[in-house]
Amino acid sequence: MSATQDYLRLIVYAPALVGGDGRPLSIVRGMERALPGLRLEWTTSEKGDLIALPDRDEWVAADTTDGGFPFLCNDDDDNLMTLTGLENPGDPCDQPQFEVFARLPLNAAATSAAVDVLEAVAEGARARWGHLTPFLAAVDIAEQTAPTLAGPPSPPRGLPALKLSNKIRSPEIPHRLGWLNYWSADAARAIGFPDPARDADLLSRSRRTATGGWVVWLTDAPLDLDNSAHLDALKQAYERFPKIGGRATP
Repeated sequence: MSATQDYLRLIVYAPALVGGDGRPLSIVRGMERALPGLRLEWTTSEKGDLIALPDRDEWVAADTTDGGFPFLCNDDDDNLMTLTGLENPGDPCDQPQFEVFARLPLNAAATSAAVDVLEAVAEGARARWGHLTPFLAAVDIAEQTAPTLAGPPSPPRGLPALKLSNKIRSPEIPHRLGWLNYWSADAARAIGFPDPARDADLLSRSRRTATGGWVVWLTDAPLDLDNSAHLDALKQAYERFPKIGGRATP
């Protein structure tokens, strides 16, 4: 995969925002700290024109569009980075939740900071779980979810079929895996991580967060499912954690 074909996609899932919630600003500032030099001080018009935000912090704190915060970006078309958040009103378990999305370029600078970025955004959101994954790999992973409009599940590359999010019994259970995975303390407990006897390899590619959660990366390099070793790592992680995607019950 090349940087011109792909990019890094981040998504985290957290409890819904409440009045006066300071999480949006914590997320924005955290992402900027994780990527020195990044300034998310622009947005776009309906026509796609770039608009500078001289009072960005006040604007983010005041605008809870769609139960989240509006679109932010940097002013660098060659290294585009974006961030936004919104509320999903009834998913999973018919509970509203706050979902945060970011895009980063698939280049050396963003890749080297990716763990820090995911941790900063997830902890700032007080997320239950989330992941940061190259977009092309994320497309294949998304096709694991079934049933689909086309009919019975037919996940690509021999990956397991995953349940629809509204069929998963608890919002703490991750819907899927990615390249870098954020699991809150509750999510890690729900899927049984870590087990020192079984997770030595994953623990060598893990970081404990300040809140007791974990960032776990499946491969050292960005996940490339055309690479057989990377595909095997993803399959092995699904085998290790059958509760992910609602495939096993307690």
